[in-house]
Amino acid sequence: MMDPLEETVAGFIRRHGLFAGAARILLAVSGGADSIALLHVLLALKTQGRIEADLVCAHINHRLRGPASDADEQFVVEQADQLGLPVVTRSVEVRARARSHDLSLETAARQLRLASLAEIARRRQCTWIGTGHQKNDNAETLVQRLLRGTGSRGLAGIRPGRPFDGLWLASPLLCATRREIVQYLASRALRWREDQTNVDLAYTRNYIRHRLLPFLQQGARGDLVEELSELAASAKRLADRVERETEQAWSRLVSPTADAIVMQASGLATLPELVAVELIRRAAVTLTAGGSELAEPHYRAILECARKGPGGKRLSLPRGLTVRCEREHLILSGGMVHRTHPPPMAPTALAVPGKTQATGGEIEARVLQRNEVEAVKLARDKDPFIEYFDLDRVTLPVTVRTRRPGDRFQPLGMAGEKKVGKFLTTAKVPRDVRERILIFADRDRIIWICPVRISEQAKITDRTRHVLQLMVRHP
Repeated sequence: MMDPLEETVAGFIRRHGLFAGAARILLAVSGGADSIALLHVLLALKTQGRIEADLVCAHINHRLRGPASDADEQFVVEQADQLGLPVVTRSVEVRARARSHDLSLETAARQLRLASLAEIARRRQCTWIGTGHQKNDNAETLVQRLLRGTGSRGLAGIRPGRPFDGLWLASPLLCATRREIVQYLASRALRWREDQTNVDLAYTRNYIRHRLLPFLQQGARGDLVEELSELAASAKRLADRVERETEQAWSRLVSPTADAIVMQASGLATLPELVAVELIRRAAVTLTAGGSELAEPHYRAILECARKGPGGKRLSLPRGLTVRCEREHLILSGGMVHRTHPPPMAPTALAVPGKTQATGGEIEARVLQRNEVEAVKLARDKDPFIEYFDLDRVTLPVTVRTRRPGDRFQPLGMAGEKKVGKFLTTAKVPRDVRERILIFADRDRIIWICPVRISEQAKITDRTRHVLQLMVRHP
């Protein structure tokens, strides 16, 4: 008989389409109660045939607690070994990142953790990353956003599944409370690690968890965590509808150019306000490579400009953005981050094996035996510019070039082909990354959109004997 928590998680995964098309899932395992529960629940679901994807563990050592951090890492490695799962570890320098970028330790740790998980996922050919967020985490997130100021999108809390850097993040335990997770672990006599910094009230989230939420619970009529979870679910439904309508409006009203986003002013002015604001936000994010910093007064001013039409004043916005109205168009421009564009490049054949000078750098191709690859792929210092392919499924020659209109390929973990441009947009790959994309193709098809995703048709499988390793080295 299935455990109630496992049954609940299985239903949650099914309802939200989590891990769809995944051949391999990377699990972020810190060693704490939530991540250990995530590990055991998903392994149970795989054993029961409810998840087909293979599981890979990843542990990011933040190096903030000295020997305790190293002990966490060792604990995760031992747990994975006992369960017969592969595990990849990575150490990051959170304090150095916080100092050099003027960030809090919380923010620096989150940035480095996510970047490391994405890199490991690509190295291990995982299209989904599973995290241990649960209902209490979601409640804390909502309160934190309310304290900072948020709109309807922020009230949706932690999404069950969300795109990230060309991959997908999934939080299948969002249907469970911290109490239910601890009960699940205790019923199986499973151990986990306690992070002593989780009780340090100097951290905002800890203060919300240990002081603010308990205080608010005293005046609540019901279970506050459950109520906030319902609020997040309701806000998500609204946000999903707004996103669908925004997609439709974008195709009708927006014309991106090389350095601006042009919108039909009259059409923008007649949209429902939530849709209009989301359309403007997306345009700003596109121009600023992900960080628009627009707030409610900015959106009101832009919409007022659209309603007034030609002759409306020019607006100056954060991140160097400007808005002006010309004839029937509202033009959002500026804010472009500095980046270099690779020049258009005709296909260059690679020496296999060997080294080839191309793209202003060097591309090295190596032919390996399957047993050589596993040792290499477990290393901690891989980067997204190294990939592995089943050589017997690659038809030589392999060439490298820049993108072309109409390029299509079958992304890893997906059933059919997609246009490269549409895939990159759907995966929300940052604009600066999209503009540096390199296309690796064999004689018949694209095998790698570098550094984002390889093709399903050239991936390594259990039957692979010979492996092609491609490494891109920039000057």
